[in-house]
Amino acid sequence: MAHSNSASSQSITPMMTPLEVYRAKVSENLVDDPAQQQAVLALDMLFKQLMPQPYSARHSHSQSTKGLYLWGDVGRGKTFLMDLFFDCLPSEGKLRLHFHRFMARIHNALREHSGKRDPLTLIAKNLAKECKVLCFDEFFVSDIGDAMILAGLFECLFEQGVVLVATSNIPIERLYENGLARHRFLPCIQLLQTHTQMLHLDGNQDHRIHAINTLLNNEIGIDSAEMSASISRNIGITGTLDFEYIFDKLVNGLTPNTLSMSAVGISDSGIRETSICGSRMSNASLTICNREIPVIRAAIGPTDNAVAWFDFYALCDGPRSQLDYIEIASRFKILMVSGVPKLGGEVKGWIRARGTEDGTGENQAATTGERKLSYAANDDPARRFISLIDELYDQNVSLYLSCDVPLSELYQGGALSFEFRRTYSRLIEMSRHELPKNN
Repeated sequence: MAHSNSASSQSITPMMTPLEVYRAKVSENLVDDPAQQQAVLALDMLFKQLMPQPYSARHSHSQSTKGLYLWGDVGRGKTFLMDLFFDCLPSEGKLRLHFHRFMARIHNALREHSGKRDPLTLIAKNLAKECKVLCFDEFFVSDIGDAMILAGLFECLFEQGVVLVATSNIPIERLYENGLARHRFLPCIQLLQTHTQMLHLDGNQDHRIHAINTLLNNEIGIDSAEMSASISRNIGITGTLDFEYIFDKLVNGLTPNTLSMSAVGISDSGIRETSICGSRMSNASLTICNREIPVIRAAIGPTDNAVAWFDFYALCDGPRSQLDYIEIASRFKILMVSGVPKLGGEVKGWIRARGTEDGTGENQAATTGERKLSYAANDDPARRFISLIDELYDQNVSLYLSCDVPLSELYQGGALSFEFRRTYSRLIEMSRHELPKNN
């Protein structure tokens, strides 16, 4: 049921190099992309630089080893290639996280080390003990707190000999572009430029859309022109099936080890509950990050079998953060979201944003954190929706999505047009679902 965005979806023979694995996949009908070939060669070279010494004793060697920063447009295979490299490495001494999860982990560690002297150094040393190769996906800095943390953290990590491999949609020099107090982030940019090789995947092929087109042509028998009609309103569902029906099919199709599951829902007349095997829930909300989030229906059981159906506004409006989506993705392997509206829209104007580091006196104009931002009416929920999809995609959560408009019209312009291109591409890739059959 779950989509797979990892190179590990197929077995890798122990100690194969990234180049060998890539060539094997090309022989299995992977599109042979010249831009990807250049990235694979760079990853293969890095892999071989990391291999000569015993993996547990590579500290001094890794200090002189440059990592890799892969950037490019959506769907170019950056995550696939990084995961291919990661899977080739020995099992010990490596860590792979989505950037949001990485930052959530750092914030938790900072709370744990609150009051201690130089907590970033302590955190970096602990990370270096855990891994000598750090891979994270979707490097994109938009939060001023993250920006201030990263400059100090990367300095400590690189001093500890950690090798970084990262993916992003933008080059290093554009990270945190137009951010508050960006001058304080510039040392982080310089560190990344010094300690990683930046490589642009500039191919013209969106491999996610190519893959779904191939599926539709070869397996289903419809051409790409019909693709939008088949998946535009319900991700993975042809037509406009009732979500009540879909939920029941999903729950009934779950494996037998869900013996302690409960199902709860909300009807038009109020709260209703059903029970499976005698276990019941007391209300129609879930506690996520110590806050109650309304849920339309949910089947709560082992994580691999848990299903939840939320309204869009319950997930993407109001006080929601990346931490909420991290917990949701860890608790549910199937997520249903209904009532997704048209997002973005006409840019209504500018807001003048200021930071707390504004200058004073005669240097105020030069050091102010003030800048203009455009916004559209639905950009706030759209930003949260982007974060939600990123987390579900990274954690291989199956998604059933009911939208008011076709996917191609879901974001109507605004400040997030660039970011939403990645979301659209990922939604296309996540669109292959089959309802479970009754046993």
